[in-house]
Amino acid sequence: MSLETFREKTRAWLEENCPTSMREPAAEDQIIGGGKRQEYEPDQKLWLDRMAARGWTAPMWPTEYGGGGLSKQEFLVLQEEMGRINARAPIAGMGFSMIGPTLLDYGTEEQKLRHLPKIVSGEIRWCQGYSEPGAGSDLASLQTKCEDKGDHFVVNGQKIWTSGAQYADWIFTLVRTEPQAPKHEGISFVLIDMEQPGVTVKPIKLISGYSPFCETFFDDARCEKDNLVGELNRGWTVGKRLLQHERSSISGLNSGGRRGGSILGRLPDIGKEYLGTVDCKMADPALRDDVIKSQMDSRCFGLTQRRAMAESETGGTPTFLTSMFKYYGSEVGNRRLEIQLELMGTQSLGWEGDTFTDFEKTLTRAWLRSKASTIAGGSSEIQLNIIAKRVLGLPD
Repeated sequence: MSLETFREKTRAWLEENCPTSMREPAAEDQIIGGGKRQEYEPDQKLWLDRMAARGWTAPMWPTEYGGGGLSKQEFLVLQEEMGRINARAPIAGMGFSMIGPTLLDYGTEEQKLRHLPKIVSGEIRWCQGYSEPGAGSDLASLQTKCEDKGDHFVVNGQKIWTSGAQYADWIFTLVRTEPQAPKHEGISFVLIDMEQPGVTVKPIKLISGYSPFCETFFDDARCEKDNLVGELNRGWTVGKRLLQHERSSISGLNSGGRRGGSILGRLPDIGKEYLGTVDCKMADPALRDDVIKSQMDSRCFGLTQRRAMAESETGGTPTFLTSMFKYYGSEVGNRRLEIQLELMGTQSLGWEGDTFTDFEKTLTRAWLRSKASTIAGGSSEIQLNIIAKRVLGLPD
């Protein structure tokens, strides 16, 4: 099938199958993550099921694992056509952006067949167990202990900032399996079923009013040995690769530069609505310049992402270059939100009450939540260190 024919068929299918309500931006609490605890509106479930049936929740994953089997060119066409009608991503989460790609890299065939199709369908939701109270940016200092009990492992310790843990069915986590080994060795990458007495989750409420982050405690939690990913005591290699996938997701790289469904809205339209116009232009010339620069930065960033994906042999996650995209993407995104707040004035700081629209109240929470984006997946400072050492080759 030619690419143009694929585009025509994709456009027709999306027009026929994407519900009208799924062509509007989603607030944070409307994003579908899947799993056994997920509650759906009828249109959300319909859209998810239709896309999953085609494998288009994971468009480039192999068909044998439930994916769409698309080439990178077809994937970009799909993203463009979804963007044309403002279609939301039918589902999001760490299954797609982090553990799924990592299993494709390092998982056994049995692990891929057991876990990937359930991610594609939205049946299972995942969370990440990396950071600990004493191991954040210095992740290799982690102390969560994993002991060999013969036919299984037993895990004890605490993780923090485990996003979405209160909704997750499974957690992928780094644990220490050889306490006496050097710092970056003796670490293993394991998958743990969250539905057991040995796992306790406590949500942490943020200044945004939401509780996406949690504390997670393991007290003699059981981990089956066939849920070890990669080699025992060699999990640091697997863990680093997953971070590259995570940074690709945060920056929008693995969506081909398109981060659809954003609550941010279009800055020029917002500026005209809240500031008024003069000669059909946004009234405030200084803010108009800020908007133009932000639009240019975002457009250049998206085109650079698309170029990086096009130049990749597989269209997948690159290596250390992900740090460049993660750093720039989070910084640009935060600046864009700050500009939007300036455009809207005090109406951008609504928390509750009839004097603020739902959009304005959602923006307030999005702005507050965005403060974590320069920390999640490795802080901006960490990314700059990686860029200096691994990309530019600068000396320590």
